[in-house]
Amino acid sequence: MQIYDELVARGLIAQVTDEDEIRKMINEGKATFYIGFDPTADSLHVGHFMALCLMKRLQMAGNKPIALLGGGTGMIGDPSGKSDMRKMLTKEDIEHNIACFKKQMSRFIDFSDDKAIMVNNADWLLDLNYVDVLREVGACFSVNKMLTFECYKQRMERGLTFLEFNYMIMQSYDFYKLFQDYGCNMQFGGDDQWANMLGGTELIRKKLGKDAHAMTITLLLNSEGKKMGKTEKGAVWLDPEKTSPFEFFQYWRNVADADVMKCIRMLTFLPLEEIEKMDAWQGSELNKAKEILAYELTKLVHGEDEADKALEAAKNLFGGKGNTENMPTTKVEVVDGKIGILDLLVATKLAPSKREARNLVAGKGIAVDDVVIEDANTQIAIETEVIIRKGKKVFHKATV
Repeated sequence: MQIYDELVARGLIAQVTDEDEIRKMINEGKATFYIGFDPTADSLHVGHFMALCLMKRLQMAGNKPIALLGGGTGMIGDPSGKSDMRKMLTKEDIEHNIACFKKQMSRFIDFSDDKAIMVNNADWLLDLNYVDVLREVGACFSVNKMLTFECYKQRMERGLTFLEFNYMIMQSYDFYKLFQDYGCNMQFGGDDQWANMLGGTELIRKKLGKDAHAMTITLLLNSEGKKMGKTEKGAVWLDPEKTSPFEFFQYWRNVADADVMKCIRMLTFLPLEEIEKMDAWQGSELNKAKEILAYELTKLVHGEDEADKALEAAKNLFGGKGNTENMPTTKVEVVDGKIGILDLLVATKLAPSKREARNLVAGKGIAVDDVVIEDANTQIAIETEVIIRKGKKVFHKATV
């Protein structure tokens, strides 16, 4: 099976322009494509995972990825899928986040020998003259048409700033710039990015002629993927300091039954023939499928050693063997050998605040060493360590 057909079979392609030409170009390894990442935090998260896996698949088939870091667009903020304006970041915050992104992306993409490149759109966006942008780029966009796009319509009632309104123009200019300077002939993005990407394709053709070969593809679940990485504790990060390999493993181990095969198909590199055999699995076999999913993705992000540790820790924990060596652990301060349950939950980040911690206790959702805590004023005695269970599936070790 050729790579384009495999992407379709895995459920990764939602919409395309010029499908026949796109198929031919990707299958022949002639695509130079980009995906953009706005550095809104100091780590990539699960919502970026699908895009990174797609870049890896296409690079393995001989195509050339461009990882575009949004040092410029990150200063504006994409209104797509947002109910309110994103928090404004400083230049220093953005530069720090970009450095973190670069390190993490290298686990997925081979940047050696010009096999892929990484660029920052701050290099061209921050030097643009405002009047030049209005004349050279703004003249190519219809405000009437822009306001028909869902990314803007959903914000009109709540309020859409002029700053955010310009995001589509900036993203479109990125594709135009990459097309001219790097020979980038294709762009990928989530289905929530479709309007922005079409803007880039149209800008190239208006500025350079209809024969300019600029193509657009969207990923099926990228907008869902952005939600996919959210939990009660916040985002599921790829940085092991923010989400431990065990927690990362457990996140995937606990996906819904209805989603497990979809995730295996879209995110792992297991052969499709093997996945098709798993499609018939039911009942307890789905737990095995979840374990496979969790192991494969943890290995991809954190390496085989950490995946092995996470798998062993999960089997020991849920198999009743009591081995907690690889469980996520937090050192906490105690007074006279004790710590309040609310302070303990906040210190271990099992709750973002004491109010949330109090709600968890009130709902009998917290157990310490298998004893359910029912009183928010409970003092927990810790000589060396305790095991905290949140709900049925989240475990954490606290040590003095």
